[in-house]
Amino acid sequence: MQRGASGRVQTISTVGETVRAFVPDPLPPAPPLDLNGGRQQRLESALLACGRLDGIAAMLPDPDLFLYTYVRREAVLSSQIEGTQSSLSDLLLFELDDAPGAPLDDVVEVSNYVAALEHGLTRLRGGFPLSNRLLREVHAKLLARGRGADKQPGEFRRSQNWIGGTRPGNALFVPPPPQAIETCMGQLEAFVHRSDDGLPTLVRAALAHVQFETVHPFLDGNGRVGRLLIALVLFDSNVLRQPLLYLSLYFKQHRDEYYRLLGLVRTTGDWEAWLDFFLDGVSQTAGQAVDTAHRLLALFRDDSLRVQDLGRAAANALRVFDALRARPLSSINSLVDRTGAAYPTVARAIESLERLGIVREVTGRKRERVFSYTRYLDILNEGAEPL
Repeated sequence: MQRGASGRVQTISTVGETVRAFVPDPLPPAPPLDLNGGRQQRLESALLACGRLDGIAAMLPDPDLFLYTYVRREAVLSSQIEGTQSSLSDLLLFELDDAPGAPLDDVVEVSNYVAALEHGLTRLRGGFPLSNRLLREVHAKLLARGRGADKQPGEFRRSQNWIGGTRPGNALFVPPPPQAIETCMGQLEAFVHRSDDGLPTLVRAALAHVQFETVHPFLDGNGRVGRLLIALVLFDSNVLRQPLLYLSLYFKQHRDEYYRLLGLVRTTGDWEAWLDFFLDGVSQTAGQAVDTAHRLLALFRDDSLRVQDLGRAAANALRVFDALRARPLSSINSLVDRTGAAYPTVARAIESLERLGIVREVTGRKRERVFSYTRYLDILNEGAEPL
């Protein structure tokens, strides 16, 4: 629906230039969203896909095991959109305190993202409201180390930013001036918690993401916090009991369309076109997560049966195998810590798993070696290669 611009243009002066900044109207859109016909079917399909994802999560013998690696996969993907070159293996190596295979700053950024997401989820589980204060806390975690640490972590910006271009005058988009941030974000927080407009949670998450990206309230990290906001809204509203739905891969695969639709909302007020794109992304992403979970369950089952055929060595090999399911990139020392077995016992179990082709050594070193549960990581890495 073409409503006209979804905000007003404000002429401002910044860094010696006069530019036109965009200040979005409060949500929800007016006139109201058209949720009839095919769009209602899209919404129902997306909700059904989320229900299936919730169901498979309940079937997992250890949901936290899947969540551990899936959260890290999301961190890698979301950070890649911002230009980092880290892989999932780089991040897992970094968490083992081993030298990563990508630039250190890149891995630190991804590690910060994991900390930010886990902080937000922990706060929500503890009853803290989804609020601007929580978003600022998440942002502080995101920019705690590495690049961006000097960009006011945990604070709304007090200076003008812009998107694209080398300066505000040639930018693709200029967000609201800093004096408008508190008002815009206060309106967004109120919208997230509204219950009198009849909007389904998925629709609310879709609209909130665009509004956050338009306001761009931080000096750095807006894209990552904006993608986190989707997961936090869905988790806080109990659409998913486990936070397993992340749209970064979908946005990465459709980057041009994603940015085109954000611009279309701002210039024409066509929220429906964005909503169609978003709901399709939820359906695809939830479906892919369900497929990934099924494939991992099958992999674990088949490999466990192979380990059980080792005879007398099976018991210790299974203990190490179970530890590798939880941390698919591990050193022998870390496996000793997690299994409680002696170093020689773990080393022999690893040799057995290597002979079965379940693990392989990835450092090429003779000491402080690191072993990868290769097929597990291969499944998780699909689509997560650096851009």
